[in-house]
Amino acid sequence: MDMDLTAVNTVPPAELAAALTACADVPRWVDTVVAARPFASTEQLLAYADAAARSWNDAEVDRALARHPRIGERSRRPAAEAAMSAREQSGVPADDDVAARLRAGNAAYEERFDRVFLVRAAGRDAEEILALLETRLGNDDDTEREVVKGQLREIAMLRLQSLVAAPPSGKDGA
Repeated sequence: MDMDLTAVNTVPPAELAAALTACADVPRWVDTVVAARPFASTEQLLAYADAAARSWNDAEVDRALARHPRIGERSRRPAAEAAMSAREQSGVPADDDVAARLRAGNAAYEERFDRVFLVRAAGRDAEEILALLETRLGNDDDTEREVVKGQLREIAMLRLQSLVAAPPSGKDGA
């Protein structure tokens, strides 16, 4: 679902909440952003949503992580969310060597931290993602939790920016 700022400000709360949940499944954040309408500009919306995301706690991050596929895997979430994930991971090639290295890295990360490896994949290629994965395997749990919160916030903000930057469905954007 694509929206312009007018739609963000005027759609029924449940419709905006569904769109925001596809950005990050953090109900307190979704409710906070919905309740803050109307926004005077897209920049104000993004700044408000970003500031609100900075207070996510560990339980909220864990909930949101449950919706994210492993790097190199397809999302099994609803269509809009799966499309966002596919776009974000478009720089991650699926050749056998890289896929095997990602599977091994994902398994090592999950063994070490007991959660899925999350990284903002948008704008990064497989080699960069693998290097980040290897570096982050050296983090202690507290440091890694903070990194994950930051990565989740970056993903959510990119998704929200994409949501409001695209012309509304059925319009050519001209």
